[in-house]
Amino acid sequence: MVKSKDSILKDYQNNVEIQASAVSALKKTLNQISYSRLGMFLIEILLVAIIISYGYHWSMGILAVIPLIGFMALLKRQVKVQDQLNYTEKLLFVYQNEVDLIITGKQKYDDGSIFADESHPYSSDLDIYGPSSLYALLNRSNTVEGMQLLAASLGSPVHTNDLPERQEAIRELRENIMKTFHFRAGLQNHQPQQLELIKYRMSHDMAEDVKFTESAALKAYTAAVPFISLAFLIVGAIFGGVAWSFLSLYILFNWCFTAYYAKKLLALSGAFSGGAILLGAVSGSVKWTEEVQWKSSYIQKFFTGDSGNQQLSKQIKTLSGIVNAFDASNSMILGPILNGLLLWSLRQSVSMGKWYAAWGIRLISALQTISRFEELISFATLAHNEPEWQNPIFSDEFHFEARALGHPLIREEKRVVNHYEFGKLPTVDIVTGSNMAGKSTFLRTVGINMVLAFTGAPVCAASMKTSVFEILTYMRIKDSLNDQTSTFKAELNRLKMILEGVKKLQHPLVLIDEMLRGTNSKDKYLGSKVFIQQMMKEHTPTLFATHDLQLSEMTDSHPDELRNYHFDIQLSHGEMKFDYQLKYGACKTFNAALLLKEIGLSFNPEELN
Repeated sequence: MVKSKDSILKDYQNNVEIQASAVSALKKTLNQISYSRLGMFLIEILLVAIIISYGYHWSMGILAVIPLIGFMALLKRQVKVQDQLNYTEKLLFVYQNEVDLIITGKQKYDDGSIFADESHPYSSDLDIYGPSSLYALLNRSNTVEGMQLLAASLGSPVHTNDLPERQEAIRELRENIMKTFHFRAGLQNHQPQQLELIKYRMSHDMAEDVKFTESAALKAYTAAVPFISLAFLIVGAIFGGVAWSFLSLYILFNWCFTAYYAKKLLALSGAFSGGAILLGAVSGSVKWTEEVQWKSSYIQKFFTGDSGNQQLSKQIKTLSGIVNAFDASNSMILGPILNGLLLWSLRQSVSMGKWYAAWGIRLISALQTISRFEELISFATLAHNEPEWQNPIFSDEFHFEARALGHPLIREEKRVVNHYEFGKLPTVDIVTGSNMAGKSTFLRTVGINMVLAFTGAPVCAASMKTSVFEILTYMRIKDSLNDQTSTFKAELNRLKMILEGVKKLQHPLVLIDEMLRGTNSKDKYLGSKVFIQQMMKEHTPTLFATHDLQLSEMTDSHPDELRNYHFDIQLSHGEMKFDYQLKYGACKTFNAALLLKEIGLSFNPEELN
């Protein structure tokens, strides 16, 4: 049963309340642990002060160890609760983001401005990237590669060979949509470049960074150090005196030994510094991809050749633990103790070297798989949030037919839908009408829904059947002072791009909105007429929006290659009203007088004849 948008919003709001309550409870627990740790620390200081003041006794030595053990246990507990809090806050962000998007139309994921390109065949004209764009509506990726994959999907019909498989994959993710929110939560609250840095280090520098850990002597000594330290502590606790002096010399030696490798330790810790939480989250994300029995053949390909995949999430969790332990040695209080008694930094380096040798390459593959899931989840979330949108049907033959087609970036309460279809053979469809009547929006509606369709996503329509087209647009033409390009020159450059594309591409579709605005009306008409004739000659389907009613008269000499549509104005009590409905035939409403009257000018059109 498909839910309504109201029930979907209510589900999101309920989850926001649940996660907000959980965040509050975890913060309270964390505060209690912090106070307890402080108490243990103060008790330890008091016991040390008593030993210094009244002299050492073995019983006091043993007693002094108890607060230290309690402190470490509380520290472990704090790390666990902090992890729970971080995750819950991320999950809260994910749900709140969906609430904000449904209510306000805005969300907090990246809007893809970095991918904006004025020279792209259609992205600028169809609002594909940037604020209030299709990318801004869709994006749920938080890795650099995930965002790049989404941008590539929207930037060209790259999935034309597997569109039904992608539709199946998006549909399967939609059916598991609540689980995808947990997947997304695991990748939140980190800089997207952080995972890229880890991936880069794993691919390039890591082999050299861990090379020193292959020393047999280093491995043997770091393995023995905990036992040696324990022996010194036992002897010191029993005999005291000179035994403590030997322990001090032993700790000093370990500090010097660690300092000898300081440069290499710094390089190794820098690869993952602060990344323990992120790796733990990645582990959870990978675990989810492992546990679901994917039915989609498209998703199954993500795991091709990845034998033994069930172990990978556990191994990434192990790496997270190593990195977290490594970070502990950076503490001004714990660092000297850990390195002095346990050679902590070197022990973690040895562990990291062993881990890299066994799992480093597979971690890179896992990160790439996560990004591929992010891209699909972006479309699946759209499908969930827009339950009335439909998956298009694809045709191998030339075809486009859409019922109740609307613009996906216009909010539902303001959206006007239209029916539209191509002829059996390619035609140039001339759309006439005044400004504000809906011509430009209609062209963008057709184009942006095609972009959605060719990603495997549902479209903003009651139904759509289409073949695959390579879109070329001419809508927003801008001059450039930096490039010394006038509007007219920019228009010519765009037209050249379209004409070259029509000859080069297999299935071009051209969308033109008011051609040659930067020249006089006579040249504009003649240039538009020649362009339309060229599109007919090339048998290229074209939507051509214009104010020039003369162009609509070309159907008289080309009845099989040209069709006329229009948007008009209705008069109600002396006021103009737009219904934004596409109608067949050329526009017959002369509305210049009406438009000028709105700003205080009036004339009789007959006086101009």
